[in-house]
Amino acid sequence: MKKIISLSAIIFSTLFYSQIQKVEPAFWWSGMKNSELQLLVYGKDIQNLQPEFASGIKIKEVKKVENPNYLFVTIDTNGVQPQKAKLNFKNGNKTVKTIDYEFRQRLQNSANRDSYTSADVMYLIMPDRFANGNPKNDNTPDTAEKADRSKTGGRHGGDIAGIVKNLDYLQELGVTTVWNTPLLEDNEPSYSYHGYAQSDYYKIDPRYGTNEDYKNLADELHKRKMKLVMDYVTNHWGSKSWIIKDLPSKDWIHYWNGQENGFQRSNYRMTTQFDTNAAKVDEAACMDGWFDTTMPDMNQSNPMVVNYMAQNAIWWIEYAGLDGFRVDTYSYNDKKGIADWTKKITDEYPKFNIVGEVWMHDQAQMSYWQKDSKIAAIEGYNSYLPSVMDFTLHDALGQVFREDAGWDSGMQRVYDNLTNDFLYPNINNLLVFAENHDTNRFNQIFPKVEDYKLAMSLILTIRGIPQLYYGSEIGMAGDKNNGGDGEIRKDFPGGWAGDANNAFTKSGRTASQNEYFDYTKKLLNWRKTNEAVHTGKTLHYIPNNNVYVYFRYTDNKRVMVIINNNKQDQLLDLTRFSEGIKGYVKGKDVITGSEISLSPNTKILVASKSSLILELK
Repeated sequence: MKKIISLSAIIFSTLFYSQIQKVEPAFWWSGMKNSELQLLVYGKDIQNLQPEFASGIKIKEVKKVENPNYLFVTIDTNGVQPQKAKLNFKNGNKTVKTIDYEFRQRLQNSANRDSYTSADVMYLIMPDRFANGNPKNDNTPDTAEKADRSKTGGRHGGDIAGIVKNLDYLQELGVTTVWNTPLLEDNEPSYSYHGYAQSDYYKIDPRYGTNEDYKNLADELHKRKMKLVMDYVTNHWGSKSWIIKDLPSKDWIHYWNGQENGFQRSNYRMTTQFDTNAAKVDEAACMDGWFDTTMPDMNQSNPMVVNYMAQNAIWWIEYAGLDGFRVDTYSYNDKKGIADWTKKITDEYPKFNIVGEVWMHDQAQMSYWQKDSKIAAIEGYNSYLPSVMDFTLHDALGQVFREDAGWDSGMQRVYDNLTNDFLYPNINNLLVFAENHDTNRFNQIFPKVEDYKLAMSLILTIRGIPQLYYGSEIGMAGDKNNGGDGEIRKDFPGGWAGDANNAFTKSGRTASQNEYFDYTKKLLNWRKTNEAVHTGKTLHYIPNNNVYVYFRYTDNKRVMVIINNNKQDQLLDLTRFSEGIKGYVKGKDVITGSEISLSPNTKILVASKSSLILELK
């Protein structure tokens, strides 16, 4: 009888032992500025279990929610030294589960880590389409979609190993910072390659590699004095997320009653976030509507959701050694909730840069979302977001190089864009770009290399942080309007064994690809050394005959940029630009190395559809 009772006790204990399936975050760090940590504990019917640290670490609160499969355990880590602390879960007086919860030592100066700035050049990679460094992980047992390069919307097999393999290429090009579209697990059965419908926020998608592989990517970049930016998604999760499948409470997402699966598509009208005349029904339709059917909209007005996301973001920063974030669909989030999320991160890391995707077409509306905006202050709002993406400049670049001079056309569009710089609280902390993974390829709109060179001359010398999209530097094109997203997310040539064209090497590139690459390389590597284009002020002149002239300058350095968008050669009388030249007598062409006289009454001949970037001497 005693044996039977003993056996029953073992079975009972084993059942409880197997109840706890997850603890997130799985480990933490000592010495964080915010000493409060909330553990998410998940398992079948665990609400009656009582957590207790054997080492005396203080548990401040055990919170139960609607779903009995969750416990939220808030602990005070103040003074907790690096250790493995035993966390017991009790049923009455009986301990039914013990885990070793680890507190790790932070890296030296972790809180004050540097981030990307206007001295950097960011390179945007869609990992599935860049390079396949490890074909063995193309398909994995625990992920639904399998690799098929014949499908433009399918998985192609690019991975973290492929990025690491080609870091020397990026370093040679002159890139300083790498931004990858999301690498966390996206287990949708189809169209999962983009990664924006994430299913596990603490796990790298196994088709890209492991968490350790991701950390290794950061380490390899740091060896090269380069930086890693994570693409973070706060607005929505994937429908296959284990949390979405078993919500802690219904208010973790915006669930629309009467709609199938609670889905209602967003109206995408972001202006309702600050429009004082907006109807509440329209405001809710933007903020609470789903981005897509497979992307449930997260409820950032729930503090537990925000806290979960903030802790997750901090976990990745500490674990992988991240240097910054880009945040997807930033302006679709609950305004207060996303500001709280952002502040939690920047409070912990004062220098940490975060750029938000604010896809709007008006500078005042975009500036609303940048930290300390005087526009947002009218409504008493502060997003705490350090940087926003300059979509109005992107809009202009999609038109200017095919237009003649006009009151509001040609290079006048760029000039007019910069006249609104006064609206931004930090003009150097804008992300400037000609294209990204959601827009038409610049080289599709403008197939001539001369236009690419004009755009790069501009992007790499104006205020802000320049961002390039993978393959643009070898002339890659793609028409989203006629082929969908797959057309602007093609495989990088040479990233797969057997590719006929290997554009990662000079000998493997075509003559045309080398012309694109060499020009980009020259500008990027020059840019690294010139503080005037990093943080200098701007002085610009109203374009004449489709020629735009501006200066970037500090007390010690001065750069003159001339962009001739005219189809004819132009003779420039330098007298007009004396304020910018300021007594300098020579300018060194950064591309050719030749010197040009800037003496008074001198005239410069600028070839049609070409630019000059001159370091003044």
